[in-house]
Amino acid sequence: MKDIECVQFLQWALPQMRMRWPGFRKVRRQACKRVGRRIRELQLPTESAYRSYLEAHPDEWQILDRMCQITISRFYRDRNVFTELEKSILPLLAESALAAGHTTLDCWCVGGASGEEPYTLALIWEHTLQQRFPGLTIRILATDANPQILERAKRAVYPVSALKDLPPAWQKHYFVEQNEGKTYRLRSDYKEGVEYRCHDIRDGPVKGKYWLVFCRNLTFTYFAEDLQKEILQYLWDAMESTAVLVVGVHETLPTEATGFSTLPQGTVFYQKEIDVSPP
Repeated sequence: MKDIECVQFLQWALPQMRMRWPGFRKVRRQACKRVGRRIRELQLPTESAYRSYLEAHPDEWQILDRMCQITISRFYRDRNVFTELEKSILPLLAESALAAGHTTLDCWCVGGASGEEPYTLALIWEHTLQQRFPGLTIRILATDANPQILERAKRAVYPVSALKDLPPAWQKHYFVEQNEGKTYRLRSDYKEGVEYRCHDIRDGPVKGKYWLVFCRNLTFTYFAEDLQKEILQYLWDAMESTAVLVVGVHETLPTEATGFSTLPQGTVFYQKEIDVSPP
């Protein structure tokens, strides 16, 4: 499929799935490659024929939805975000959790993909904060709508490119080199405390209350604004009273969103407002 054909197809199809084209503009190759492969599997001659196929076979929209799930991640992605988490956000949340009588700091990574983000969070806690807060352990729930990518997360084996942003000493300490340095496996001790669960955030929140919620480079990039507002309510409902929401560095909350206030540590950090729920 030619790029212009894929662009036209995505601009037609995405709004019908409550997604937005601008979020896909720079990463469309991943979706286009999958759609092109699917067209060949169905032995259809053109992108236009696939449009007709979708209209005649409603179940095909679910397959297209999965093909539009973008999977781009790496450890310590957006270093400044994790630096600020380590320096100020996590300590503040840890103190709040202890003051509330909690022994665990429950965190939720929405769209945890193949595990780089939740494992980065676990390593930061292990490396820096566990000794500082000995009465508190971190417990991380990572959810994703794709069961196959969750299996990759559980295996925790990564190409060297996924580790390029990690502090160099961490690569040696927390990972085992494999395949002559082509892949690295996270040591099993550091996988503890991270749970993976198949869940689509569009279906509602997961059970529990969380002190820290990651929802980066997913909802507020790829989904239509009305769906963003619905999901923002799900996140608010799942958060403790002073919990923090972390979004992507190029993301903002939907227009006229309420229920969250920006923290001074940066515009990716939002604290739940106790008395104000999203509309």
